[in-house]
Order: sequence, then structure tokens, then C-alpha cells
Amino acid sequence: MFGSAQNGVLLAARLLMASALLPTGIARALNVSGFAVTLAGAGCPAPNAVATAAVIVQVFGPLAVILGVMPRITGLAMAAFVAGMAALLHPFWLHAGAAAVTERSFLLADLGLAGAFLMYAMTGPGAWGWQGFFRTGGAPAPANVKAAQKAPARPRSGSVKRTGGRAPARAAA
Repeated sequence: MFGSAQNGVLLAARLLMASALLPTGIARALNVSGFAVTLAGAGCPAPNAVATAAVIVQVFGPLAVILGVMPRITGLAMAAFVAGMAALLHPFWLHAGAAAVTERSFLLADLGLAGAFLMYAMTGPGAWGWQGFFRTGGAPAPANVKAAQKAPARPRSGSVKRTGGRAPARAAA
């Protein structure tokens, strides 16, 4: 895919990834103590501190993903967060029967989301992100910015063509 179609798909992917976490993060922010009780029941050490940190990550991480802010750091942090919370909250190996199947399904879904965040960390937000907006003064940047930057410049009429790799020496003032 090229151009605006690729940027639109990357934006849609960012919105879908954020929509998987942001509503739960807001609900947990409204009841941090209840989430801390859940973590304590799962055997988490320092459940109040972990609950507070998780709420901060789960609210501000998806917002950073939506905006495309610091994609490498955000993607890696969100992948680690999702995988860690999945292992903590969905230990299917401790259950039997239908409960084990359900918990395993939740764990695998969360690990798939962690994979999506890793892909986001490697591909970036596309031109319709925070940096693309400011790079072009409000309009979306071209889809292939690197190719546009590497394109050879056409010589201007009347310009002198230099050979060699060194710049001319400046005159002393």
C-alpha cells in the first residue's frame, strides 16, 4: 500500500490497539483500589503501587499510541505491559476445565495485542501522527519521506557544478 492508504491503515491500527486498553484503563482509574484488590488476589507484590502504575500506563500509553508520540518507546513499553499483565491476570495453568480454556483465550488475545504493539514499535505511526503533523505545518507528510529526502536535487540554471566531496573553504572575515 502506498501514500494515504498506508497512513490511513496505520492510523486505524493505532486506534484499534488503543481501543483495546483505554476503556479498561479509564474504568480502573475510577476504581484504583478495586483493581489493587484484584492484583492482591492474584498474588501481586505491592498491589497498590502496581495498580497505580498500571492505571497510568493503561491511560496515557494508548493516548500516546493514538497521537503517534514516541512510537518506539511507547510500543515497546505497551507490549511489555500487556504481556506482563496477561501473565499475571490470566494464569490458565492454575485452572481446570472451562475456566482454563477461557483464561488461556484471554492470555493469547493479550499476547496478540502485545505483538501488535511490537509491530507498531518497529513500523512507527506513519505520516498521520504527531511528528508528521508538525513536520509539514499541519498537512500530512508524504508517505515516503525518506525517498523524497534522498532524491537528487536538480541543478539550478546558472549554478556551478562542483566535483569532489569537499566543500569550498570559507574566506576568513
